[in-house]
Amino acid sequence: MHSTLNRAQAVFGFFTSVALFVAGLAALSVLLFPTDGVTSQVKLRDVKVTKGRPHYYSTRKEEYAQLRFDLDADLTPLFNWNTKQLFVYVYASYPSDPTNTSSAAVSHAVVWDTIISAPESAYSFDALKERFLTSPSTAKSKNKSKSKAGSKKPATKAPAKAKAEPGILRLRDQKAKYQIGDVSGKMAERENVTLAVGWNVQPWVGALWWSPGSGSVPRTKGGVGVSDAFGLPALRRVGAAQQQGKKTAV
Repeated sequence: MHSTLNRAQAVFGFFTSVALFVAGLAALSVLLFPTDGVTSQVKLRDVKVTKGRPHYYSTRKEEYAQLRFDLDADLTPLFNWNTKQLFVYVYASYPSDPTNTSSAAVSHAVVWDTIISAPESAYSFDALKERFLTSPSTAKSKNKSKSKAGSKKPATKAPAKAKAEPGILRLRDQKAKYQIGDVSGKMAERENVTLAVGWNVQPWVGALWWSPGSGSVPRTKGGVGVSDAFGLPALRRVGAAQQQGKKTAV
């Protein structure tokens, strides 16, 4: 006859085998969700190059570019029942060495990013707890507090806004979170700069899926938005502009 410890080990081994099998099915199930409908577009609105310390921990002054852009993206096909969250970013691509025209080396720098969480499932722990484990007295007290709060509000109510679908981005004149810099400290008048959209699907179980053109595998399908090539402007001499303004005022 088996001991209690042997039986517990057998049950635990069977449980881990079943959990591993279910996790494998969940990871493979994302292949059944097509991502061809993903679309994204990015367009430059404004760019300027200044000289200074881009970060508080910078030890020297250097040139860096600040951008503003428009972003339109429909990433809803990337959300399925195995999606935990989506990491979306906009990055700039520019020649690594502008003095060497024969060099094909390209540098990439992320200028903006955000995290889009998947909508809460009706079968999540919090939803099931609210549905089955909430006592009637607690529910009544919540209803009373809501009714009291509603009675204090004016009779005219504003129309409720429709909840935005996750994965829809409509940004206008968005300021970049991060500046574009270079190890050489020179960024002014650099040509052939482009902006592109990328994403990373972070599932509950399985591998991370990247956007096409990211260089990582596995990759999803869909349209990756790329802006038209543009050049960075010349460095603006703030000190000279201020002196010129003082002379004009005199």
